[in-house]
Amino acid sequence: ILDPFTPSEEDKVLSFSEKLSETVMFPPLGYRDDYYGVSTDIAISSEAQLELLEYVARIAKKYRDIPFHNFDHASHVTMSANKLLNRVCTTFEDEEEDIASVAARTFGISADPLAQFVVVFSSLVHDVDHQGVPNAQLVEEEDPLATEFDNRSVAEKHSIIIAWNILMEDRFRELQSLIFVNGYEMRRFKQLLINTVLATDIADKERSKVGKIRWQKAFHPSQSSYGSLGEGSCKILDDVHMRSLKATLVFEQIMQASDVSHTMQHWSTFLKWNKRLYAELSKGYREGRGASDPRENWYGGEIGFFDFYIIPLAKKLRECGVFGSAASEYLDYALENRRRWEEEGTDIARNMVAEHDSIVVEMPSQGEELVTAVPAPREDDDAQQEEKKAAPPLKRDDEEESDPQKEPQDPGEIV
Repeated sequence: ILDPFTPSEEDKVLSFSEKLSETVMFPPLGYRDDYYGVSTDIAISSEAQLELLEYVARIAKKYRDIPFHNFDHASHVTMSANKLLNRVCTTFEDEEEDIASVAARTFGISADPLAQFVVVFSSLVHDVDHQGVPNAQLVEEEDPLATEFDNRSVAEKHSIIIAWNILMEDRFRELQSLIFVNGYEMRRFKQLLINTVLATDIADKERSKVGKIRWQKAFHPSQSSYGSLGEGSCKILDDVHMRSLKATLVFEQIMQASDVSHTMQHWSTFLKWNKRLYAELSKGYREGRGASDPRENWYGGEIGFFDFYIIPLAKKLRECGVFGSAASEYLDYALENRRRWEEEGTDIARNMVAEHDSIVVEMPSQGEELVTAVPAPREDDDAQQEEKKAAPPLKRDDEEESDPQKEPQDPGEIV
């Protein structure tokens, strides 16, 4: 039995001043069937259980009563992330495969309980105290949070700080000692927390660009032509560093997919959250906290979001090879929802306008929408709409400008 770890005041500090970690190092351990991380009989004290319940309750109260970014959304994201984690940790290819083999095949994720917990934790807290408007609006308003966080990933960093500060309160000491075995694991926890939550800010173009480089480096090293990310990064990674990079990317993909999992689930689930998102953006616009009117192009915006983000993201889940049949399931639902939205979305969007605004907006036919539409901003698309002009169909605000001299990108790389 290990002595409880008590974090120092220095350990408790969480800062965004350091460069985001390309790779969160995972333990360079051999995978053994008796590794504590895969044990199911570890006792959790009643005190720690009560502290965990209190912590979740505290976090729940910090979520605002807004249509989309509320505690229901956090719960849905958490359940979705847990589902993907379970597919990673419990998928055996055959009866002969043991726990150690699964761990090796899943880049160590299935044998790392701390990292698994961080993903569930991150899902729970990722939108704490969200105001119901995108980061770009907070920057435009010169919100104090925008100044505090250098106008970048404002809402996400605010949520991380709230969640971390509550966790570090003395009343949660038993919970802390259960999560962190030592200072090294506490640092890993903070790194993974920051990486996974900031991964949900897909409007950050610089982060998106770096993410593509990291993905190529991890899963297509022989095809990578992106150059290095820093001193020594162009060198071939050793096995431990490559495994850690892949694991870090997988966790980020879990968070990104779970944050928009309603688009890759049953049609009725997609419609439920789609309507809530429209209600939230419509509310913000009516209150003068939105750059554009969501009534203008909700139908076309969803088509673009499926084509340039959701479907490529689902393909990445399959490409990394650790989710088993869940990856194909997510992709199939994404494609089916996209198909149904193309067929039924015009009427659904018109009804949403009528329901939430009591105004029926004359919308173009579906064919015209697909040709001329410039997608409207979403909750996770903070880029300000540029002055409307002729543009390629279905282009999202957070998509990088195309370069005619470059070869077309693989759709699976566009995130």
